[in-house]
Amino acid sequence: MVTFLPFPGLRPNIRAGEHVGDRISPPYDVIGPDYLKELQSHPHNVTRLTLNPDADKRYHGAREELDTWISDCSLKQDQDSFYIYEQTFDDNGTQRVRRGIVGILKTEKYEDGNIIPHEETFSKVKADRLNLLRDMEAHLESIFGIFQGLTPDLNKTIRDHESLVYRYVDGDKVEHRYYRLSDPEITKQITEQLKDQKMLIADGHHRYETALNYALENPDDERKQFVLATLVASDDDGLVIWPTHRLVDAGDISERNAIKGISKAMTLTETNREGIESGLKDHMMGLIFKSGACYFADYDGGNDPMWTLDTYVAQEKILKGVYKSDEGKADVTYDAELPSVLKKMDAKEHDLAIVLNDPSLQKIWDLSMIGKRMPKKTTFFFPKIWSGFVFYLMH
Repeated sequence: MVTFLPFPGLRPNIRAGEHVGDRISPPYDVIGPDYLKELQSHPHNVTRLTLNPDADKRYHGAREELDTWISDCSLKQDQDSFYIYEQTFDDNGTQRVRRGIVGILKTEKYEDGNIIPHEETFSKVKADRLNLLRDMEAHLESIFGIFQGLTPDLNKTIRDHESLVYRYVDGDKVEHRYYRLSDPEITKQITEQLKDQKMLIADGHHRYETALNYALENPDDERKQFVLATLVASDDDGLVIWPTHRLVDAGDISERNAIKGISKAMTLTETNREGIESGLKDHMMGLIFKSGACYFADYDGGNDPMWTLDTYVAQEKILKGVYKSDEGKADVTYDAELPSVLKKMDAKEHDLAIVLNDPSLQKIWDLSMIGKRMPKKTTFFFPKIWSGFVFYLMH
């Protein structure tokens, strides 16, 4: 059973001379140092809580800052509400709109079978976020989940009753619209329709697992059993998943030996850059080497569904199998934008680019439902869920 509830959201109280854009940010883990400095130049930006600039009192300092914002009315608290988060964006020339419902989701163990992960996580990141959560007693950033969907009638009712509270257009020309929905009869219907559905974590596995650990530490506090979540219906027209391409710095492995090793594990077909850009969908992945040599790479893994997943094959057969990345003999970085990957390879910045196809939501869902965890960076859900529009306070 999925328990998804409205909550008394704590959100920016925008004053004269201020804009909601001064308060919000992309998720903390995708912000570069220069952008962070710009964001933190605003005195009430969410990054001053999620990435507190005072390194000597990182967690306590963030809590003190949050308490100050509450006491000086820089934040205001609503009555129980859901929020509708609408993002309008360009997807390679097509304008799309994605709508999510923001509420609080009751945490539960994965083995209960209702909250479904799809990627591996790393303990170091979770430890940092848990320390912050212990001090803050507030969820500052939302996880991103996918659920089956609501009835058309309820979706229409939501649109008829939501009220716009914030609008912002970011540097990537994504328009963010945040609505509030407080009618108790409508919010009750949302909770009821979701309770028998399952929820796939699209983004925010670390945040979810941190919230679960925090809930387990506080079993007698009902407020601390929940995590802030933005849920998008699986049939939403704006639910876009981009691939995350792999960039490899090969260490001591020569290009010739790498090609020889990969060709033993996979079927390689020579092509060129134009071929990879136009014909990738007919193959599992494309390879672009520093020399300019290009190949399609395919693999027949038989009946095991994991071997149909390009990121898994790339990880096992190329990154680990040939480059020994798991032994520290090669470095792997990631880039979700193909034009950026091609530009880097033109500049010969890396030894190899592994170019992947758009992930299939159905494949991700099917593998997750049978308990399979995919390699990190299997998916890139665009656009990201921004932080700072609303907080969930647990004290």
